[in-house]
Amino acid sequence: MAEVTKKPVKIMETVLRDAHQSLIATRMTTEQMLPIIETMDKVGYHAVECWGGATFDASLRFLKEDPWERLRKLRDGFKNTKLQMLFRGQNILGYRHYADDVVEYFVQKSIANGIDIIRIFDCLNDIRNLQTAVNAAIKEKAHAQVALSYTLGDAYTLEYWTDMAKKIEDMGASSLCIKDMAGLLVPYKASELITALKETTSLPIQLHTHYTSGVASMTYLKAVEAGCDIIDTAISPFSMGTSQPATEVMVETFKGTPYDTGLDQNVLAEIADYFRPIQEDALATGLLNPKVMGVNIKTLLYQVPGGMLSNLVSQLKEQNAEDRYYDVLAEIPRVRKDLGEPPLVTPSSQIVGTQAVFNVLMGERYKMATKETKAVLRGEYGETVKPFNKEVQKKCIGDEEVITCRPADLIQPELKKIEGEMSQWEEQEEDVLSYALFPQVAEDFFKYREAKKSKVDPEIADTENKAYPV
Repeated sequence: MAEVTKKPVKIMETVLRDAHQSLIATRMTTEQMLPIIETMDKVGYHAVECWGGATFDASLRFLKEDPWERLRKLRDGFKNTKLQMLFRGQNILGYRHYADDVVEYFVQKSIANGIDIIRIFDCLNDIRNLQTAVNAAIKEKAHAQVALSYTLGDAYTLEYWTDMAKKIEDMGASSLCIKDMAGLLVPYKASELITALKETTSLPIQLHTHYTSGVASMTYLKAVEAGCDIIDTAISPFSMGTSQPATEVMVETFKGTPYDTGLDQNVLAEIADYFRPIQEDALATGLLNPKVMGVNIKTLLYQVPGGMLSNLVSQLKEQNAEDRYYDVLAEIPRVRKDLGEPPLVTPSSQIVGTQAVFNVLMGERYKMATKETKAVLRGEYGETVKPFNKEVQKKCIGDEEVITCRPADLIQPELKKIEGEMSQWEEQEEDVLSYALFPQVAEDFFKYREAKKSKVDPEIADTENKAYPV
């Protein structure tokens, strides 16, 4: 076994992206972020995650903010710290596959506006859906990190993860992340996984998890001892629950050891003091539901992310069928198997969950297949780790042709067409990309922006509390 070099572990802070996305439905405003940036910049973080994921959609839709403007302001404030974003491969930050020219332009503009590190993942771990974004990031001389969506199942052996790591290194990625969106990676399995990856690849390895199942801090401890280079944490007022382990706790854990982060608890305390009133206000208004701050061990029993569980409950409530909750939970693994055993992360988690609800409520499996289920079975999202259930495929899509190539190979360049559609609203080049991802939402925002300029009283931003997936 290779000898693990003991060295300081690096910390990526998630409070400006995943932490508030996980706990308060991505509702932190730019105005709330800016006053603390100077202090955060003194910490010596490996990076601060502050963009991508659901922040783009939520900024436009609910906060009536321009996400590009937020990024530029953050870049101006962070003089010494790298900025990181989350990017859904060929889906960019939207919910469908986009043409390569849109993906390339989005990567280019993200970097031009201030992003240093792009974490790129695909909901099926289909490498083909990552290559365009990775190449674009390398071309712009940015750090292209590929994230593998961690999950459990027959197909997901140690050999699977090490093979994937080799492919990621071969595709030119700068680093590798294990993205454990449901908190399924338990401590000793983390040790085993990181050890195997370290023997396979020379890429730096970062670990991302959520506290949902209650094991995340212990998982980080074992992963770091096994050689993990970077861990994702959140400053304490926005940590734990469906967010990440607390930054200060992990810093204290490794203090005085070979893994000592060297970060100053006094500076971290100042940051925590700043975010505490924001957290208390979110609790008082109901934006932060105490339920998401606890431990949900069912995550490990059913391998279902926390956000997906709450989504199931609300779907069943609408149908007056809450008593079928455990039937649906039992059906989820079966649907997942039928659909090629994909990791449960946006959008595959929503697709599998919704189909399981239909199967249970209809009294016959796949009596009604959602259009997303059919799209998966047609290969529109890419290749799954295991083959589809042939009978289910036949029942849902008949003899329709199944895509075996990379889905985006079938999409014509679309940037020029999109530009033509929205030219009346364009005030900056980046507006084209906002419109490409969310046409209706972006148009509403452009109208709001125009009305604000002409001093017409624009509609107040919609603050409906709606949870956002990873």
